[in-house]
Amino acid sequence: MRRFLRPGHDPARERLKRDLFQFNKTVEHGFPHQPSALGYSPSLRILAIGTRSGAVKLYGAPGVEFMGLHQENNAVTQIHFLPGQCQLVTLLDDNSLHLWSLKVKGGVSELQEEETYTLRGPPGAPPSATQITVVLPHSSGELLYLGTESGSVFVVQLPSFHVLDNRTISSDTVLQWLPEEARNRRVFEMVEALQEHPRDPNQILIGYSRGLVVIWDLQASRVRYHFLCSQQLENVTWQRDGRLIVTCHSDGSYCQWPVSSDAQQSEPLRSSVPYGPFPCKAITKIFWLTTRQGLPFTIFQGGMPRASYGDRHCISVLRDGQQTAFDFTSRVIDFAVLSEAEPAAAFDDPYALVVLAEEELVVIDLQTAGWPPVQPPYLASLHCSAITCSHHVSNIPLKLWERVIAAGSRQNAHFSTMDWPIDGGTSLAPPPPQRDLLLTGHEDGTVRFWDASGVCLRLLYKLSTVRVFLTDADPNESLNAQGEDEWPPLRKVGSFDPYSDDPRLGIQKIFLCKYSGYLAVAGTAGQVLVLELNDEAAEHAVEQVEADLLQDQEGYRWKGHERLAARPGPVHFEPGFQPFVLVQCQPPAVVTSLALHSEWRLVAFGTSHGFGLFDHQQRRQVFVKCTLHPSDQLALEGPLSRVKSLKKSLRQSFRRMRRSRVSSRKRRPAGPPGEMQAASTKAERTGLQNMELAPVQRKIEARSAEDSFTGFVRTLYFADTYLRDSSRHCPSLWAGTNGGTVYAFSLRVPPAERRMDEPVRAEQAKEIQLMHRAPVVGILVLDGRSVPLPEPLEVAHDLSKSPDMQGSHQLLVVSEEQFKVFTLPKVSAKLKLKLTALEGSRVRRVGVAHFGSSRAEDYWEHHLAVLTNLGDIQVVSLPLLKPQVRYSCIRREDVSGIASCVFTKYGQGFYLISPSEFERFSLSTKWLVEPRCLVDSVKPKNHSRPSHGNGTGMGPERASGQARNTGSQNDGEEKKAGPVMEHALLNDERVLKEIQSTLEGGRGSCGNWHPHRVAVGYRLSNGEAE
Repeated sequence: MRRFLRPGHDPARERLKRDLFQFNKTVEHGFPHQPSALGYSPSLRILAIGTRSGAVKLYGAPGVEFMGLHQENNAVTQIHFLPGQCQLVTLLDDNSLHLWSLKVKGGVSELQEEETYTLRGPPGAPPSATQITVVLPHSSGELLYLGTESGSVFVVQLPSFHVLDNRTISSDTVLQWLPEEARNRRVFEMVEALQEHPRDPNQILIGYSRGLVVIWDLQASRVRYHFLCSQQLENVTWQRDGRLIVTCHSDGSYCQWPVSSDAQQSEPLRSSVPYGPFPCKAITKIFWLTTRQGLPFTIFQGGMPRASYGDRHCISVLRDGQQTAFDFTSRVIDFAVLSEAEPAAAFDDPYALVVLAEEELVVIDLQTAGWPPVQPPYLASLHCSAITCSHHVSNIPLKLWERVIAAGSRQNAHFSTMDWPIDGGTSLAPPPPQRDLLLTGHEDGTVRFWDASGVCLRLLYKLSTVRVFLTDADPNESLNAQGEDEWPPLRKVGSFDPYSDDPRLGIQKIFLCKYSGYLAVAGTAGQVLVLELNDEAAEHAVEQVEADLLQDQEGYRWKGHERLAARPGPVHFEPGFQPFVLVQCQPPAVVTSLALHSEWRLVAFGTSHGFGLFDHQQRRQVFVKCTLHPSDQLALEGPLSRVKSLKKSLRQSFRRMRRSRVSSRKRRPAGPPGEMQAASTKAERTGLQNMELAPVQRKIEARSAEDSFTGFVRTLYFADTYLRDSSRHCPSLWAGTNGGTVYAFSLRVPPAERRMDEPVRAEQAKEIQLMHRAPVVGILVLDGRSVPLPEPLEVAHDLSKSPDMQGSHQLLVVSEEQFKVFTLPKVSAKLKLKLTALEGSRVRRVGVAHFGSSRAEDYWEHHLAVLTNLGDIQVVSLPLLKPQVRYSCIRREDVSGIASCVFTKYGQGFYLISPSEFERFSLSTKWLVEPRCLVDSVKPKNHSRPSHGNGTGMGPERASGQARNTGSQNDGEEKKAGPVMEHALLNDERVLKEIQSTLEGGRGSCGNWHPHRVAVGYRLSNGEAE
């Protein structure tokens, strides 16, 4: 049988690969892009969010989440839970209704679409006759009342969506029961509100846009009460005992109407314009909620003075003389008030206000004086300022973890101590066995530290670099700077702030050493900050050093933005990471690469002009190296410059097109056989030469040295290896450029006892020029056992074996087009792998990953995880460079998602699927956070209200279950697409452009993952934990 196996096919290896590699998209972190609807189940205590791309996401206790995706990419306009059931109904903007259920399948719950239905009118009827405006699920759980633009209310039976024509409440039927004076007015038009009587399920309230409100008796099919408003109606709410209704109107007023069997009220009991007397905007939604102690709550959206505050997005809360207008920085989509869930309760007793804005979710504590916000444990607003880069670190030592959390807790003093009120479901999973950090750099100069250990992405700490520089904004300026006597009483809430004081503040590169607590961040204007963790507040001056990367060049003039002006004198810093030195690159171009070696106390940085090395212990520059090519004029113009030479740009574009045409003529024709026969003899010869190559390789087209940005430094790498001779190893710094050049510098770092007395010395030892001149995206040194060198201080903390310094070391250089291994110290080529590029494939990200077997605990392998510009992820073995598996991960059109991808050290990864969401994926069979949930509730009971505990109720991490694709995917196999949000988002070109406009791809950093499979699960039964 062996003679029938193709060469290189090893069945044992194939079985082992199945134990090592498995592709999963596991969870989406962040805030849903373009939300459009909000729903809440008081009995299940679960929140639902719908989006404009047709996704539905359900959230309960931290980590309990589900997701579904409509087959149509239409916007979700309304979400309604069926009372007392694990079912919900969604309304899309194409007027279709969809019934969703949480069904148990294979031991876990999935959110499944059960039925879909579109309300149809009689033949010839206008579309408005059946255009749904309001949906009311009846408390019986068996009926839906649908208000329409025509003024009719249709009744639909569930779950079959069968229309009960004999129960339709038409406007003509209602008109017959109105007195003569009401009939003369044009009081109908569309249905604006439908509400069930809080005490009597046989009565419903119908509100029409022209101002008529009727209470309809379902059994007698008649109007019991009617109310005529003088203004256009926007919405209606019903007091809990059913004795009062409150209407809100287009002129910014709301009115109270008593409901009694006495004489019909022609005028409201009370009418109020909260922000009058000047013209106000409409109040679009209102709640009137009673309390056991004191006066009721009045909560409404809108109503602000039209002239001065018409552009504000506000929700106002009034009670007992206290009034606050919560001011949001993005448009309010909808809001809900969490109150007593038991229908028989005498009072509402609201305890939380949940507001879904366009860019964030905000929860307000209504029980605590001052109504403070509650910190959310999920649905993080990742893009509160646009994300510009990211960096992942795993297995954070406990001491550093606690210090970061302590620094972050001081920043959260303004949050309420209320436990998270949306707590449906219970996690059955143990806490995650590892502590992971995801650091995101932002356009406003901040770095945010996120807990990425499990399914919930939670903000731990925010670092701002703005204080180091002089900007237009005062760093002490408060968002709540409004005086107490100001009117309206506005209060800013939420964290979304898309405006940056200065685009030069943007963070481009981050490097954190988890062992020493040193952090390096670099920005758009050539600034490199080195910070250390301090548990106390401090006031000190930040030392400034200038690194002139053009010191040996003449005739160059920087045309881009100016450097940021550093703040002179001592600066006050809060507890946390505090900068102690600022290295300013000149010219102040974007920092494109960054490396930190905390054991040697060295930081390396690179731009489009060159790279440098800085000793942050002695606060002195070691050396700078200019990599600028004489033709690199574009490198002097900067990303923010408007003086780019159009003529030169066009000339270079035409040159590339010309070279592309010439090279395409030389390739083997790929057309039909007839066309191949008609090709020239020269083309046939070239085709035969190409056919002689291995099927996974191709010939690489050499690039001209005149291509722009050849001096752009793409990667920096520290290594203790054999650079000069094979008898002595020494510290070294390696740099790779966009023009395919690798520079190697040998370093002399004084011993610890003389570290402050003697300077660090550097000398260039090697320079390698790749023949094809493709950009170098990764550099790696392998020790004598062909294992990548450990991280700085990793061996000292007994977390890694000491590298083998006896055998010969190897150098791996990864360019966009090939992988090449060199021997050290001679730097002679040993072997190489050329990337498959039939469709123009190029390496975009590369990282070393540790893969453990799912069967044998003590078996593991080191490999390279590689992301290409086609969105494919490949695993390549070390040191033999043999391709192992290949998966399709990101759409090739999603340039921004590919640029944002970051790998971890144990085969995980993150990339942006929208400006506000990270998709998390795994390549490993063993190290996999697999979300699983179980919800089998039919008649959930009432929950107790949340207590005021030690914060936001973020106890042990809980995982999530989603109706999505999480199974393995073998090499080359197509897999049925699950309802993943990414599929819908990436159909929207605006999403891709929005991410790309703010993102300059950050270098993927490697982290550590504890070698355990995280078992996750939830169970919700009768609304309580089982």
